[in-house]
Amino acid sequence: MPNPTLCVYTTMYPSAKPYLNDWYQSILRQTDQDFQLWVGLDAMSVEEATAAIGDDAKATWVLSEPGDSPAQVRQRALERIVERYDGVVLVDSDDILHESRVAVARTDLQQGDLAGCALNLIDRTGTPLDMIMTLPSTVLLDELFPRNNIFGLSNSAFRTDLLRRCLPIPSATVLVDWFLSTRAWLYGGRLLFDRIARMDYRQHDQNMAQVRPPFTEIQITRDTNRVIEHFQIVTRMLGPETITERVQRLDQVRHDIQTFYDRVVVRTSVMKSYLESLNQLPPTPIWWASVAHPSLRTMWAEGI
Repeated sequence: MPNPTLCVYTTMYPSAKPYLNDWYQSILRQTDQDFQLWVGLDAMSVEEATAAIGDDAKATWVLSEPGDSPAQVRQRALERIVERYDGVVLVDSDDILHESRVAVARTDLQQGDLAGCALNLIDRTGTPLDMIMTLPSTVLLDELFPRNNIFGLSNSAFRTDLLRRCLPIPSATVLVDWFLSTRAWLYGGRLLFDRIARMDYRQHDQNMAQVRPPFTEIQITRDTNRVIEHFQIVTRMLGPETITERVQRLDQVRHDIQTFYDRVVVRTSVMKSYLESLNQLPPTPIWWASVAHPSLRTMWAEGI
């Protein structure tokens, strides 16, 4: 795939309106402009999106249908994209692309099937939060899965021959990014990660997972339930092409999370101790590390 055909895909929704102009301006600043723009609209019209962007964006718009879940909105667009392009660059519409994002994704997809990049955290106003989400230098990608995720819908790019195998996305899926990356890992896809930040990742109440302390009991309980649900959905979708050894690792992690729920989440005094310890640890710049944190394993694991 010497020069893959690419599209950039994002989903727009009402609460992202304040950020759409910044996002679109960063699209226009890409050093590589040889791509087509696709936008899934979740509870928005083309007119509303265009007004919020402040420009007549040249995009292929994919409209949601009444009752669509967020997963269905993305499935509706991605199932069309995988039939038209060699690769797709995924970005969130409330974030900001650095100028090299598309160019580097194109290069990475010549070597890998799923490529990610580090994220520079910013607040609502765009002010840097002095934290970068990236793959820790001591962790290999194969060791990260299936316990955590570093491939989000804002910092990933897929070769579509792999993405096609990862679809469909079940309608009840909340953690769409983790569902897709876990499926890619289970299929033995070649994973790459660029530790240079090529996206500004906005932190606000709509973020699916918090990565910065202080964590609260409500957050850990909510996140644990989401992680349990994630593993249930992935397990239901297992097929004959998945790698047996990786399915076994998936089962072990799923068991660990359930143990964490039974020993920490539903026991108030243990949860309090867990939170006190968790909030004293250095931030772990990957998604879902706050649930059953390995450094606190003595508080929740069996046989210890």
